[in-house]
Amino acid sequence: MGKRFAEHGQLDLSQVNKDVLKEWDENDVFSKSMTEREGCPSFIFYEGPPSANGMPGIHHVMARSIKDTFCRYKTMKGYQVKRKAGWDTHGLPVELGVEKKLGITKEAIGKTISVADYNKECRQDVMKYTKEWTDLTHKMGYWVDLDNPYITYDNRYIETLWWLLKQLYNKNLLYKGYTIQPYSPAAGTGLSSHELNQPGCYRDVKDTTVVAQFRIKNPKPEMTQWGTPYFLAWTTTPWTLPSNTALCVGPKIDYVAVQTYNGYTGEKITVVLAKALLYNHFNKKAEGLPLEEYKQGDKLIPFKVIAEYKGPELVGMEYEQLFPWVNPGEGAFRVIPGDYVTTEDGTGIVHIAPTFGADDAMVAKAAGIPPLQMVDKKGERRPMVDLQGKFYLLDELDENFVKEYVNVALYKEYEGRFVKNAYDPNLTDKDETLDISICMQMKAANQAFKIEKHVHNYPHCWRTDKPVLYYPLDSWFIRSTACKERMIELNKTINWKPESTGTGRFGKWLENLNDWNLSRSRYWGTPLPIWRSENKEEICIGSVEELYNEIEKAVAAGFMKSNPYKDNGFVPGVYTKENYDKIDLHRPYVDDIILVSESGLPMKRETDLIDVWFDSGAMPYAQVHYPFEHKEELDSRLIYPADFIAEGIDQTRGWFFTLHAIATMVFDSVAYKAVISNGLVLDKNGNKMSKRLGNAVDPFGAIEEYGSDPLRWYMITNSSPWDNLKFDAKGVDEVRRKFFGTLYNTYSFFALYANVDGFEYAEAEVPMNERPEIDRWILSVLHSLIQDVDACYADYEPTKAGRLIQDFVNDNLSNWYVRLNRKRFWGSSMSTDKLSAYQTLYTCLETVARLMAPIAPFYADRLYKDLVAVTGRGNAVSVHLAQFPVFDASFVDKELEMRMQMAQDVTSMVLALRRKVNIKVRQPLQCIMIPVTDAKQRERLEAVQSLILSEVNVKELKFVENDRAILVKKVKCNFKKMGPKFGAQMGAVAAAVAGLTQDAIAELETNGSYTLALPTGEAVVEVADVEILSEDIPGWLVANDGKLTVALDVVVTEELRREGVARELVNRIQNIRKSSGFEITDKISICLSKNSQTDDAVIEYNDYICNQVLATGLELVDEVEDGTELSFDDFSLFIKVVKN
Repeated sequence: MGKRFAEHGQLDLSQVNKDVLKEWDENDVFSKSMTEREGCPSFIFYEGPPSANGMPGIHHVMARSIKDTFCRYKTMKGYQVKRKAGWDTHGLPVELGVEKKLGITKEAIGKTISVADYNKECRQDVMKYTKEWTDLTHKMGYWVDLDNPYITYDNRYIETLWWLLKQLYNKNLLYKGYTIQPYSPAAGTGLSSHELNQPGCYRDVKDTTVVAQFRIKNPKPEMTQWGTPYFLAWTTTPWTLPSNTALCVGPKIDYVAVQTYNGYTGEKITVVLAKALLYNHFNKKAEGLPLEEYKQGDKLIPFKVIAEYKGPELVGMEYEQLFPWVNPGEGAFRVIPGDYVTTEDGTGIVHIAPTFGADDAMVAKAAGIPPLQMVDKKGERRPMVDLQGKFYLLDELDENFVKEYVNVALYKEYEGRFVKNAYDPNLTDKDETLDISICMQMKAANQAFKIEKHVHNYPHCWRTDKPVLYYPLDSWFIRSTACKERMIELNKTINWKPESTGTGRFGKWLENLNDWNLSRSRYWGTPLPIWRSENKEEICIGSVEELYNEIEKAVAAGFMKSNPYKDNGFVPGVYTKENYDKIDLHRPYVDDIILVSESGLPMKRETDLIDVWFDSGAMPYAQVHYPFEHKEELDSRLIYPADFIAEGIDQTRGWFFTLHAIATMVFDSVAYKAVISNGLVLDKNGNKMSKRLGNAVDPFGAIEEYGSDPLRWYMITNSSPWDNLKFDAKGVDEVRRKFFGTLYNTYSFFALYANVDGFEYAEAEVPMNERPEIDRWILSVLHSLIQDVDACYADYEPTKAGRLIQDFVNDNLSNWYVRLNRKRFWGSSMSTDKLSAYQTLYTCLETVARLMAPIAPFYADRLYKDLVAVTGRGNAVSVHLAQFPVFDASFVDKELEMRMQMAQDVTSMVLALRRKVNIKVRQPLQCIMIPVTDAKQRERLEAVQSLILSEVNVKELKFVENDRAILVKKVKCNFKKMGPKFGAQMGAVAAAVAGLTQDAIAELETNGSYTLALPTGEAVVEVADVEILSEDIPGWLVANDGKLTVALDVVVTEELRREGVARELVNRIQNIRKSSGFEITDKISICLSKNSQTDDAVIEYNDYICNQVLATGLELVDEVEDGTELSFDDFSLFIKVVKN
């Protein structure tokens, strides 16, 4: 007996997942996908490294499905696609996780736990969920080399980072600066601007704001006529007011002096603010009310403008310190100019605290205004707020400084207060904030003009979710702005999917680029390889060998007792893992190394780590230990740049940016040629998934329940990768049933009959010109599909590719081709027609398996191997080692495709009309009428006429020249449009329009206008002015789809009813055969109970019924013993079916 196609009892995609995985592992298919492509062109892919200190989520299935799709596709297209996995092992996520686990804060490191022990914990913790990540990667079918991953804490990886930093240093792109930077007290480190611009970092918050009154020391005479004179300045951060040292006005802004009262204290005041903002702070209704008549508590507070000034007229005026807690020194508390001051909000006068704002620091420095700084125990100048986010405690400050500059009695009340409740572990958002405390003090002291809650957008730390501060920091920067134009230029060559991200979110980011704050005041990460002496001599180390040699010099100079690397047996230039494992480039070990400067001074390492995003952005080079290894391959562009990368939208200003920045600055190149920036995976209601909300989806559970394929297919085809996906498990199940279920049933149908007939595709191909039209049509559509799907994959449009495949399987292959051709497979002998049907259906199934393989790798492999195992027509090991289908234009007949499409469209419309009146397809109807628009349309319809009639079970198809034969039309005026146009004529126009004949309406539709003859003259009505309504003629239903109109005669005559009864009986008997487990060739005998509603039909169509169900006889009897009941709408029959 010959080979048989596998027949599966049911579709269990979860089990298919497991079975295929086992086969891949046993046959080492992933490895073969690369080794069998040796010598082929390379497709270069970079894997963005995840951090394994957290569990993978359902969004990782989405991201990895996208990446896997294109790597599999390119492999099938003949490319060698190497896919190196990676682990992101440094940075805040790891450190914060360890601190939480150990129950410590950053301040404890180096005190209650050594840096060495802390980093040891980080090294272990970062790989905590490696098993789960590997397991998910394996189960979802993401092919990536996990046996040889790059790991960012590896010494060789760090060495490449050092080399890159030295290139930047040598290009004068690395510098140290003391500037105001975003700082996270909760994380204990500064942040780069790209970290601050991660999605969700800027959030709307409701804060207490105050319009503060700054008492003027040297007022202009007119300001002294009514109460005390003040400048008004608004701030959303009242906690910065004690650090105020200047007020800033706009040189081109007009200001006014206003006599009024303080709304809280009732005291007389004269205030100065921007003229354009006067009515933002004063009720216009109160303008001009007598000032003297005001009584405290009155709703309307009178005011009077008494003078106007230009900004420069106020510059140089002095005011009293608002909070005289700390003396900042000479030159403070003056009005200064600033071009950045606006009148968009506030008062047009900006409160300047140079230690907490970059713009503040800049204008203050230009005007000679000192910042308000404390001196700590180390003698270092610091802002009033420490790195934990609280006002310095008095005992943390230098004693002499406190004696000379601090008003202890005033400051003591606020020492140690956190500026944000989020920083204080003992406070919640329900407790009184420092802002409120300060505002209440100001209110009582007649220093607050207005206190209110205000919603504004404020940045938060991307990892702690807590607010950031703008804080003066000593930091190392990459001068990325120096290469901004080149970055923009190179970005234009990258294929962004979607393009809008490249030009918008990413492109605009580049246009507004700031220098990259590289420094991180942390412990677990890549150390900055710069050593400095006290007189600022410095060296940037670019390799371990260079450091080794510099240590030797330091030993000779007496700064190091010995070379620890030499002591540990490290050999420079030997790049093995074993050699590099003898050293550790992390803190604290690298901090213990003292080098010697050219002048002979000791040099200590700058204690900063580098931004973890530099780690990941350097992976194209560090993953291969460039330039120490693989230099020629990378320099010759064999492994660089990437042809394709993909990650989430959050990486736009993260990994995507750092890849691009490093590549531009060091190599004057792009790092990637094409990139997909995929959207978020939300819950079905569009909410962000989280464990806290209980709406997170467990990826392992989903794969176990559905299998990876439906999950991947759903995620890829539901929406474009760059759009947010609203994940709904019902959608996954629908994909499983409608797409995979349909494909499974189509294969099962093929396998069942192919095994009966012993079909193995051993016969010669039936020539195309000898195949029936329906075969030529499906093969034409198949090759059009190959062309379109190939183009979609090539253009990184997986959603379009998946939907095309899905539509082909559901609409063309299963619902049309197989359904129309079932009888061809039933014949007893292997005729040419039957052989053509087998070969055609086999070709479609095998091609679909190869087309879908990149998205649904498991079932595609099962389907493909089930087919080729019998025919031997492909690579028996796996579909993923096979060639992607090749488009052959000789198969394509577009005219045939258009004819068949028209048949499908008409069929769909007629079936919809049947459903509208609840008439089953088994009930024959008499006639379809179609108005033809041109000769070509009629020719195409006539060519598929018999097919349409057979499909919709209608007796005849009539063509009419226009739709007047099947539609009655009326015209309704659009009075909103026509009223202004026709004015007094409108009544007559409306009456004439209502009376238009069918011919006149046809002329209006054809020409776009119609001229009415009115008693007052002619009036031209445009088709855009009216609404044309269609009404069905009695006994007919009408449907429209574009230029195609179909009318269906829904009158069921007695003759049609009898035929419908016969067809319904055939269907019921076939179902009984199936449920009884009869073979498809078994003959049967039938007994049916008599009934006045069916007897005439049974007698007339007895032979037809018997032929259809393979019955040797159908007998009508008065009573059927042990019969099966058949229920109809208003009666029942009993039937007995017996196998002969």
